[in-house]
Amino acid sequence: MNPPTPQPGGKLLRLGLGAAALGVLVLYNSVDAKPVDEASAPAASTSVSASAAPSAAAARGARAPALPRSQPTRIRIPQIAVDAPVSQLGLEADGRLAAPPVDNRNLVGWYSGGAAPGEAGSAVMAGHVDTKSGPAVFLLLSLLVTGNTVDVTRADGTTATFVVDSVETFAKNAFPDDRVYGDTPDAQLRLITCGGVYDHKAKDYTANVVVFAHLKA
Repeated sequence: MNPPTPQPGGKLLRLGLGAAALGVLVLYNSVDAKPVDEASAPAASTSVSASAAPSAAAARGARAPALPRSQPTRIRIPQIAVDAPVSQLGLEADGRLAAPPVDNRNLVGWYSGGAAPGEAGSAVMAGHVDTKSGPAVFLLLSLLVTGNTVDVTRADGTTATFVVDSVETFAKNAFPDDRVYGDTPDAQLRLITCGGVYDHKAKDYTANVVVFAHLKA
């Protein structure tokens, strides 16, 4: 049975990705999101850290024309040593975004119901920060800064290069769904993982880290 179509006004993306304390990592899988329909306009929101919008310098950066749709196959982020294959992410039966598989720490998931990286719109890719077996692919995602690059290899043989506009951390109870998942006229990318501190009572992280980037080449 096909998963339900993403609807506007969904809850935040919660990638319950584990606790790391004194070298002990425990996985908790708590994705709780319904990505908004791409027809929805992005809305301004307030983050718990970093700026509320891309810097002026980033906004002035060159933006390449959008590419035809093509499935991503690999993602590389040289500044944080990410070089990982990409799998597809769908929706759970209740409409929540499924989490990437946990049996491969070096794997990034792409929400295939949305834009493809390089295609017009907001392409969403998510990865674990850690799992039971150790640190995972997006462990250092929060260390990216404006101007860093993300290369996404696509099935058609092209590589879409994105430039980071901002890296922001949002409390999970104040996640800006429209801004992260909303449609955009140009090709943009969102990278998402868990952030904040680990809440042992809730068995989940308290925040999400989101990288906002635009297509440059």
